[in-house]
Amino acid sequence: MDFSGFSFNFLPKLLTAGLPLLASWYPSEQHAKCLALKSSLDLENTTILDVSYVSAGSTVKLPGVPHETCLQEAYASASLCRVQFTTATSATSATRGEAWLPDKWYGRFLTLGNGGLDGCIYYRELDYGSALHFATVGTNNGHDGNTGRPFLGNLEVLNDFSFRSIHVGAVIGKQIVAAYYERPHDKAYYSGCSTGGRQGTMSALKYPEDFDGIVAGAPATNSNALLHWAGMLARYIGAPDPTSLPAFISPELWKVVAQEILNQCDSIDGMRDGIITDPDLCEFRVEALLCSGDEADRCLTQPQVEALQKMYSPLYDNGELVYSRFDPGAEDGAIAIDLFNGKFPHFTSDWLRYAVLNTTEFDFSQYGPQHGRLMRAVDAGGISTFDGDLSAFRDRGGKFITYHGRVDPARPSCSNNLIASGNSKRMYELVARTLAPEPLDAFYRLFMVPGMAHCSGGPGAASFGQHMGMNAVNASTHNVLLALVDWVEGGVAPDTITGTARDGTTRVHCRYPQRSVWDGGDYVCEE
Repeated sequence: MDFSGFSFNFLPKLLTAGLPLLASWYPSEQHAKCLALKSSLDLENTTILDVSYVSAGSTVKLPGVPHETCLQEAYASASLCRVQFTTATSATSATRGEAWLPDKWYGRFLTLGNGGLDGCIYYRELDYGSALHFATVGTNNGHDGNTGRPFLGNLEVLNDFSFRSIHVGAVIGKQIVAAYYERPHDKAYYSGCSTGGRQGTMSALKYPEDFDGIVAGAPATNSNALLHWAGMLARYIGAPDPTSLPAFISPELWKVVAQEILNQCDSIDGMRDGIITDPDLCEFRVEALLCSGDEADRCLTQPQVEALQKMYSPLYDNGELVYSRFDPGAEDGAIAIDLFNGKFPHFTSDWLRYAVLNTTEFDFSQYGPQHGRLMRAVDAGGISTFDGDLSAFRDRGGKFITYHGRVDPARPSCSNNLIASGNSKRMYELVARTLAPEPLDAFYRLFMVPGMAHCSGGPGAASFGQHMGMNAVNASTHNVLLALVDWVEGGVAPDTITGTARDGTTRVHCRYPQRSVWDGGDYVCEE
């Protein structure tokens, strides 16, 4: 698929100059049709808060946005009908959402995921989807703000966050689409990253009929193990009181660690370029940094070495693998993430307190393996999302694309985002074992992205039309969402996806289990 004539730059807005295909059809007619929708919609358990027509190029004010972490205004690249709604999901919970319905519509429906503990509607993604002519829906995940406090004492809100809000948004959104366009959608898609990646995976498991195609980036699957692993890494190196633990590593010393890892492992793929293509091949010898003289600012003490040896090893509990190791090469910007600055990661702390222990108080200096066991045993809200039986989704023809950056934590603008890329490989292998002997590639493909941080960014070729559509190129060879459309509607499965780096260079990302290697002139895919 190639939407010829489109050229988008999503930093921070989607530019629409010179894009005649985005011109609306009979705008006055569409305007009137949109406004009439408010009185005609009658949806179960749903209140229509507002319906408005938005012209292309408009800044959309968001009055009453309930939390400062959410966007306060949005941008609309396409002319569209904007529908705001809230749906009661129980007597004590509700999901708030928006549907952006572009004048120019190709029959496609798109639902968006969330991130972290966010209770925010992702307006940049609403803009992205509607600009590509998808009728696009996003929700607040069943609560407002970016903490777990709304989960305290309310299992229904927890259920919204874990699995229900995406489903409700899809069901209500499809009804709004059918009412506005006077016909149902042709194909339904989903796109999300991080928590959104987990939500997409959960949708395939629990509601396989909701979507024909799913893009699940850096999915926070195996969630209880992920949260416990993040907590244990923080404890290894000083949280919650770094002054009390000799293993704490300063920001300056982290730079030394990062450089030593590159010195040892950067050239494994045949090219020394500041990117470790496959961290699985990097056996980092931490002891090489052990202090032997007086240069304490350039070396590690024995307690620091031992802490990093734990960090760069998989997490086990009583001989059972709990979670993958921290990826070597993902250290840049680490001090900006709570895990590495001596604080306890708020995602883990909020989940343990509000969702598992149902309390506001906990002494995190006492955190240990027993709390990981507790989180896994309780599995609050069914958050785990680590089941390989995607047969129902597969059998109805669903297609699933997942991707994961190989330097996932290294994104300073996204504090607390830490999902080891090895977890996505474990999920792939779990699905493969569960559905064997059927070939997994017929409906499920994983792309490991060298040099990409959490969902986007990083030193690698990390832009391919994914999270927020940053620097999107609108050909399916370079855009994961459009590659999914080609697969669902045309039967063309992607073997590679081409990413673009910040300097404009490109690199092919390979379908797992292939990896990219330098052949002397370019990166190529090899088993």
